[in-house]
Amino acid sequence: MIDKMEKKRLAILQTLKEANRPVTSSKITADLQAQGHEISERTVRLYLQTLDEEGMTQKFGRRGRGVTEAGLEELASARIIEKVGFLSAKIDQMTYLMNFNLTTRRGTVVINTSVVEPAHIAQYVDKICRVFEKGFAMGRLLTLLEPGERVGGLVIPPGHIGVGTVCSITLNGVLLQHGIPTNSRFGGLLEIQNKKPTRFVEIINYDGTSLDPLEVFIRSGMTNYLGAVEDGNGRIGASFREFPAASREDVQALGEQLDRFGLGGLMMIGGPGQRLLEIPVSEGRVGAIVIGGLNPMAILEETGLRVQSRALAGLIDFDRLFSYEELESRIRRIM
Repeated sequence: MIDKMEKKRLAILQTLKEANRPVTSSKITADLQAQGHEISERTVRLYLQTLDEEGMTQKFGRRGRGVTEAGLEELASARIIEKVGFLSAKIDQMTYLMNFNLTTRRGTVVINTSVVEPAHIAQYVDKICRVFEKGFAMGRLLTLLEPGERVGGLVIPPGHIGVGTVCSITLNGVLLQHGIPTNSRFGGLLEIQNKKPTRFVEIINYDGTSLDPLEVFIRSGMTNYLGAVEDGNGRIGASFREFPAASREDVQALGEQLDRFGLGGLMMIGGPGQRLLEIPVSEGRVGAIVIGGLNPMAILEETGLRVQSRALAGLIDFDRLFSYEELESRIRRIM
């Protein structure tokens, strides 16, 4: 299932693909209206501006826009997800595709990607690092992507860099390799009081949405990372998972091992069949709270800086990741 805004975005890409040549915004608008979309030329131009920034479309002067290779890949990817259904299907797909091996510390992990200008990340690098330092990030590692690099269907546009943070679905992938199935139930806003998690104030079930819940909460201005890192009182992104009760000790041990490697994010784990932060757990299962992977970059939204972030963006080799403590020096080298 794809929401209305995403459908229009994909419809624009499809129109450009079918035209097989540059098309003006007025022609795109006429085509979309003929298909039954309620959309104005001004709205089309706004969509095109965003698609340009994402590297999905390219300007050809007065002739209009054309679709890029990245745009074509985005279309193909969207069709797959639409066929399989909700976000829960994408989670299962990415869980299966990643192949990071705990023993050898080699292989791919799932990352989220945020597209920013180097100057902006340099300005707020201290706030990003504070999220890691306070333990509100998925581990301690991240990566930088240069203009032109691609992760999944996302291409980093000129004049920008991509910041890749470890996605919490990486935990699912590692557990699956050890024979432990994971039921990812929902993403939510976790309230922090006195530096401790207390309750979920908002939740969105994974099997009922095509959008990542944390992306929704971030864009809606519902988070409070600044409060969480400054005085231990705020709202951060987190998710709720369930595992077979018999696997509890193994899950905890694997979570600790991931944490030693900088990939950890298992915040709390409950007892068999017991509620966890008042969330009921199915019989024969244990509940767990996992920290949101987008948290470090999401804090920028609270400073008034709009950031294009995509959860479950794709896979990247573990060797590309580095400690958040190196972020400032690496940004300096880029600038």
